[in-house]
Amino acid sequence: MMATEELQAIIQRCQILEEEDFKGEDFNLFQVAGQKCLEEGYAAEVLEVIQNEKNKVIVKSMGWNLVCPLVRCILRYKQEDEKREHCLKILDQLVQLCNPKELLLGLLEQIEQTSGEQISHTILLLLQPLQTVLLKLHSKKSYSVGLSLSTILNQLSLLPVPYTKEQIREDKLGLCQCCNAVVDFAKPFVDEVVKNMEASTENDDEELKEELLKFCLKSLKYPLLIAQLDQLQEDIEEDPLRHFAAEILGILLDIKELLPTLFSHRGSRNQNWDNLDFLDVDRKHSADSLACLSYLVFVQYFGIDCFPMVFSPSYLLQCNMTHIEVLLERTEESVLTKGLDLLGNCLLRMSDNSLHHQYLEFKGFITAPQGLVKVMTLCPIEHLRKKSLKILQLYIDKFDAEGKYTLFRCLLKTSNHAGVEGYVIQNIKNQIDLSLKKANDSKWFTGPQLVSLLDLVLLLPEGAETDLLQNSDRIMASLNLLRYLVIKDNEYDNQTGIWTELNKIEQNFLKPLHTGLNMSKAHYEAEIKSKKENRRESHNSKAVCSVTVGGEKMPNMTTEMQLQVLHSALFTFDLIESVLARVEELIEVKIKTIT
Repeated sequence: MMATEELQAIIQRCQILEEEDFKGEDFNLFQVAGQKCLEEGYAAEVLEVIQNEKNKVIVKSMGWNLVCPLVRCILRYKQEDEKREHCLKILDQLVQLCNPKELLLGLLEQIEQTSGEQISHTILLLLQPLQTVLLKLHSKKSYSVGLSLSTILNQLSLLPVPYTKEQIREDKLGLCQCCNAVVDFAKPFVDEVVKNMEASTENDDEELKEELLKFCLKSLKYPLLIAQLDQLQEDIEEDPLRHFAAEILGILLDIKELLPTLFSHRGSRNQNWDNLDFLDVDRKHSADSLACLSYLVFVQYFGIDCFPMVFSPSYLLQCNMTHIEVLLERTEESVLTKGLDLLGNCLLRMSDNSLHHQYLEFKGFITAPQGLVKVMTLCPIEHLRKKSLKILQLYIDKFDAEGKYTLFRCLLKTSNHAGVEGYVIQNIKNQIDLSLKKANDSKWFTGPQLVSLLDLVLLLPEGAETDLLQNSDRIMASLNLLRYLVIKDNEYDNQTGIWTELNKIEQNFLKPLHTGLNMSKAHYEAEIKSKKENRRESHNSKAVCSVTVGGEKMPNMTTEMQLQVLHSALFTFDLIESVLARVEELIEVKIKTIT
């Protein structure tokens, strides 16, 4: 029997039955026959059956079973194919005639089951039918709207976010197109919430509002958190992801949830909100979403016109510290960029030395600079490392003297990186210089407080056994600081306390450094001698072997390359030794002057 004959047979059988008399077998036979017809190319015949007024009851009950084969056929046929047009008309008829709840599940099932390149095609095909079905549910549709938006975004999260301008323009997998189509899909429901916000007290309106808020937060997490949104001004108009971001912020503004959401972690949500613990349901996900939202408002200035300009820059920095911490914990370039830009923009609103030291007691004010240090030392992307260093300096500059002092102590104890420690020591030197030049010098960078800080600076972490090569940045910065103190601070005034601490400095720093230099130079000179002897014996300077420097195994190198590395290490030791000799010479001259 042909597929069309099978379909006609089940139709004729069901036409004489009442809807409540339909059996499970009838549903199965209708689905199998309809699917067979569609797959064998008889879409016109199926359309005729669907459009027949006599079959209205049958289609209403059973038609949703055709969604799966129908979608497959539509996606298979080319745009200009007449059979595709027939399938689209069938889909339109099903939307008009079928039970909306059953059809809704059928449509969502198709979206959920799709994969790869078909994800965007399926979503774009079914958004309009899905919207129509949801609108037919009238007042009790909040859960269904939320389920639909969640299903769509779950599928879109499987698609990679285009990164370069070319990828965005090409939009190969259709993510950008889908994002903006989903906004159009949501608009009737946003309009409904806005229309009824003041007039209606129905619980369903609050529930619909909650579902839209969830949609916005989920969109902020993906794709907007991952998207590269810091394009040049001339590119802004053509960037669909920026347009999507603007639309999401627009929805939050329309449903009056931008500010309550932005400050939700500070307990300032709208008092009329029924579900006060909504954001506690999935706080991990909402943390990413809120961080992205803050970036869009305070860096990209989306919705900034509606933002009240009554908050102090220090309060805004405090509010954003949690978000900055979240962003700096990630490793993706676009997310780290957002964290650095958000912190940088907050700091640029403030004047130097204006941030009170007590802010360091708040969550995030210590972890943020530690996050910057991680980016500076571990991030493989050079421009982010450089940017992080600039922002760390900006961060230091904003604190008052006591704040800088506390920050320096913290970074010296936690950074575990000689380059960072050297940078902090240079900052300490700059602060001492400012204090000595001021009439009302800061107590934090002179006298007993400074002596306590210098105890962390003028020492070798592991005494004479310290790896001098690995710690060379820190050691050179410490020696330069000591040389500066000996030259600048008059021993009679002793403003820095350096002259009463000389014995301790010699025991903890200068003597161990002498010993360490002698040991290190002897070791490296022996290595050089050994390499040269091996080279003469083998008569082959291109032999490849490995070498370990500063605890790190270097890539395979020829003997000549190894010798270059070893000589470079010796040069570093000579440099340290020359500065050390100069410092000791200055100290000796000053002591002789006193006596």
